[in-house]
Parts: sequence; structure tokens; C-alpha cells
Amino acid sequence: MITKRRYKILVDFARVHKFLTETYDVETLNSYLLPQYFEYEHMHSYFDSSKSHHFGIWEDDGNIVGIACFAMNLGERCRLHTHKDYKFLLPELLKWAEQELSVIKDGSHKLEIKITEKESDKRELLKSAGYSMAFNGPLKIFSYDKSFPKCTLPEGFTVIDGLNVDYLKLHYCWWKGFDHGDVPLDTIDDDVDGRISGCNAPNSDMSLMTIIVAPDGEYACALGMWFDEANKYAYLEPLATIPKYRHMGLATVCLTEAMKKTKVLGAKYCFVGSGEFYTAIGSEIIMNEESWKKEW
Repeated sequence: MITKRRYKILVDFARVHKFLTETYDVETLNSYLLPQYFEYEHMHSYFDSSKSHHFGIWEDDGNIVGIACFAMNLGERCRLHTHKDYKFLLPELLKWAEQELSVIKDGSHKLEIKITEKESDKRELLKSAGYSMAFNGPLKIFSYDKSFPKCTLPEGFTVIDGLNVDYLKLHYCWWKGFDHGDVPLDTIDDDVDGRISGCNAPNSDMSLMTIIVAPDGEYACALGMWFDEANKYAYLEPLATIPKYRHMGLATVCLTEAMKKTKVLGAKYCFVGSGEFYTAIGSEIIMNEESWKKEW
């Protein structure tokens, strides 16, 4: 018997992560709802956990067969995913999403749903329900069948992992690296706890984190790396370089070192970002991701 209910974050997170791992489909990427993406968003300081009960869970005889969820906030980057034998539930998932995951702004309901271009069933469902495609962009991987980029670390810089990380320096690196502004190190500790929480996600491996340290000890470039042992891929999230250290090849070194670690573990490829940098180092587009929006 199929039942539906609200998501209970404390008991359902691990079950959903397992469901996403077991139903991973390399042909469609499950609307890019990778288990690592699901976990990274959950542990991000901007994730609205107080609204996670709006997620919908479908179960058959106690086994999860479907989920409707948002990424960080209601209305944004929502995804619908079912086991391959339960795609007939998709209209029901969409109805739940419209009722529970939409946000009301300026008197209207608004909802964004993400799919990949290979999911024709979801695309037709969204079209028939009045959604319009607002954006599409590439999803890229770096295949480990290729040679890794040849890169050299500038003199005086060193590479470390995250096992003994200085969280304040790391937070500062990603804060500035994502262009949030140039602020003194001693004034940026307002969200360090959020950074610590994110780095200590249930399935994170700090030995895969890779950081490039400048000669003066500052973290110049840093990335987080995830490994899916069951499906043999790596997942990059996040990667940033402090502006004054850009155009020195640091991101290439950082990413290459991290990918080498996951290749040793058995990964066959790595999901990377969509920017031109990733194409320049040899990544390839495997499909496009689409954003569909509706207002009512």
C-alpha cells in the first residue's frame, strides 16, 4: 500500500540519502538530485530546516519510493523524484509540490522545479500543468579516463587536506572566494558555526577536502569533495579562490589533487561546476539541467 506523509528530518534524512543512492540513474541524473547535493544543501547554513516538513515522502510497504523537496528554501530549485517503477506517482508529487513547496509573493504562488533534459516524462507533466522553461544550463563531469590537467603549484604555496582545518580561515576563504566582500578576518566569525556544521555532514570526508595555503598561512583556495562508493563517482562542492590569488592556477591544482584522491578510492568521474573553467581543464557536458517555473 502506497502512503504519503511529511518529511521528518531527524529520522528521514539517512533513509532519503540511501534511497537517492540506490536509485541513481546515470541516464537522467534524477533531476540532479544526487545524494551528495541533498546532503550539502541540508547542511548549509542557509538551508531552511524549519520548513523541511513541507517535503513530501511516498512509501510502499515502508520503503521510500518518492520524494518532493526544495533545495534551500520554499519555492526554489524544487525536485520531484521517484523510483523507476513508481513514475506514475509524478502527478501526485507535483500536486504536493504546488500545495506545500510553493511560496507566496506579491499575492501569487510561485514555484520553480528542476529537471534534466533527459526526463521527458517530467517535462511533459510540467508543460501540461502550465509551467514554462525559464533556464537551462550544462551539467559537467570530468572523466577519469582522461589524463588529469598538468599543473604546478606556485613557489611558497602548499597543499593540505581538511583533517586539521582552521575553520575560521576556511570560512574566510570561501566567503571572499564567493565574492561576499573584503572584510577583516577577525570580524567574519558570525557564521563559522554554520561552516563547521557543513563540514561535519554525516557523509563528509575531510581527508578529501583540499586546501591551498599561501606563503603567509592564508587559505588561498579550498574545495570540498564527496565520494559515492556505491555509484563510483566524485562530487565537487564547493570550490572558491580568494580574488587576489586568482589566475595563478590554484583552482586547477586544488581540483586535480582532490580528484586524484577519489580516483584512488574507485571513482570513475567527478561532477564539477558549470563554468567555463571546468571545460578548460577537460570536463565535458553530459546533459543540460532545466528550470521550469509557474506563477498562479
